[in-house]
Amino acid sequence: MSLNRRNFLVLLGCTSGTAALGLFPKNGLAQATAGEQKPFAVAELPYAYNALEPYIDEETMRFHHDKHYVAYTTKFNEAVNKYPQLANQSAEEIISNLDSLPEDIRATVRNNGGGYVNHTLFWQIMAPNAGGQPTGELAKAIENAFGSFAEFQTAFNDAGSKQFGSGWSWLALDKTKQLKIMGMPNQDNPLMMGMYPIMGNDVWEHAYYLKYRNDRAKYLETWWNVVNWDEVSKRYQQAIA
Repeated sequence: MSLNRRNFLVLLGCTSGTAALGLFPKNGLAQATAGEQKPFAVAELPYAYNALEPYIDEETMRFHHDKHYVAYTTKFNEAVNKYPQLANQSAEEIISNLDSLPEDIRATVRNNGGGYVNHTLFWQIMAPNAGGQPTGELAKAIENAFGSFAEFQTAFNDAGSKQFGSGWSWLALDKTKQLKIMGMPNQDNPLMMGMYPIMGNDVWEHAYYLKYRNDRAKYLETWWNVVNWDEVSKRYQQAIA
């Protein structure tokens, strides 16, 4: 089955669960292979640790990627390696079908598999010398769904600021191919709700506290300067293909 065909069926809810494949560049997620001890590889940053300054500082990026993200990846692998039947599934497939997982690893996969998928996406949708506004079909879809780009930004930031405790602000495409904004707790991902994640902003304190302290609102406003709209648009094109 072709990639676009599979994504289309996922969005219509015609597959088992929400097994959305191909959401990330090939160097972002590693496919699990039988016999490997660590089926899911840590994705290297596609830019230098300091490349997103002054908006996201080097120290934050080092801790975020090398400590938090690596820890999620390690714990996710440890859980998956307990069950060889999971070896041929992608990370997206695994977190999309939590109810089908053995109960003893379900919570671990939700938290750490979610953390792995979320962060692998997060690194890719940011870039140096980025920001601005989207163009083309994504820009039109945002305007249709939210009224204007400015209203979209306000709603997206609002979802992040109102997310109590740790979590993410997400833009996702639902099964009717409508764009939705939502705040989700911890490392939950729209895939767990049968939706297709287009972009997300990490509002865990480890994503911003070293630079912004407790001013999450300032972090949310500043983050738009590093959004890689080319990558976000690619994800949207995959979703509607």
